[in-house]
Amino acid sequence: MSDNLTPLSAIGEFALIRRLQANITARQPGTVLGIGDDAAIIRPTAGTDTVMTTDLLVEGIHFDLSFSPLRHLGYKAVAVNVSDVAAMNALPTQLVVALSAGPRFTVEAIEELYAGMRLACEAYNVDLVGGDTTASRGGLTLAITVLGEVATGEAVRRSGGQPTDLLCVTGDLGGAFLGLQVLEREKQAYLADPETQPELASYEYIVQRQLRPEARLDIVHELRERGIRPTSMIDISDGLASEVLHLCTASGTGARVFTEFLPLANPTLEAAAEFNLDPLTCALNGGEDYELLFTVPVTDHEKIKNHPDITIIGHLTDKSDGTNLVTKAGQAVPLQAQGWTSF
Repeated sequence: MSDNLTPLSAIGEFALIRRLQANITARQPGTVLGIGDDAAIIRPTAGTDTVMTTDLLVEGIHFDLSFSPLRHLGYKAVAVNVSDVAAMNALPTQLVVALSAGPRFTVEAIEELYAGMRLACEAYNVDLVGGDTTASRGGLTLAITVLGEVATGEAVRRSGGQPTDLLCVTGDLGGAFLGLQVLEREKQAYLADPETQPELASYEYIVQRQLRPEARLDIVHELRERGIRPTSMIDISDGLASEVLHLCTASGTGARVFTEFLPLANPTLEAAAEFNLDPLTCALNGGEDYELLFTVPVTDHEKIKNHPDITIIGHLTDKSDGTNLVTKAGQAVPLQAQGWTSF
């Protein structure tokens, strides 16, 4: 360990909390008391519903610090939780962070992690109001809980879709998965020859999609501005196919997803060709895109058809029709989820 870096044991938990607290700023009017007491105090606005989500990130399972910068990891840890709030048609307000770190982590390393969290809090207008820190015999574990607010009755669940609703997705798909393939390849090259320099310049877009994804709060705002309330919604963390099946199961419907309409960015197509992977498979099963998948009534087609960052990829059907992927040739095949599984 460098002489310029401070072991966590040198200052202890409470001094660490004070150091982190010094850089935390409250932005939400509902934040009455943040870090520093036994609990935060939050005063929800009258006429609103509160949503809450928690995500657990474990080193070696969800991230690899050999190629994940701590600042990017802090940002991503917040963004993936904000994405869940956005999928409820809500806006995030406060979050708490629980952190367990092994002896190889220094004070400066934890500050770098929190610097990424602060950047995300600024980007999404969220207040970091508390949490917990503890030692670990292993690596780094993060648990983040985010609270959000939405007007009473306006939260969007997975279960509201109806047959004939349009099935829509934001952004593009498959990039995060291919970014991970690039990072894993460069890691193996480094392990084989530590003198090897990573070659990432031509993969900037897909690597960014993996290391520092953005939650689509912008779409939540834009749908409201267009007078559109989705009938069902979910964020794409485990792969498009998995999320379509989740929506259909919750809504009691089937679906038709058309392969020719799946949005794929050029860097994703180029990387898929390089790795000899089917880009459609990457889009359907790759995961970690953190885009929004949602449904709207067909009567909203005119409001949504020209949006530059929303693609209509299919529609819901009666449950008896099944959940199918329709090829360019018009062949319908059952949609199967082959993405991330926790266990």
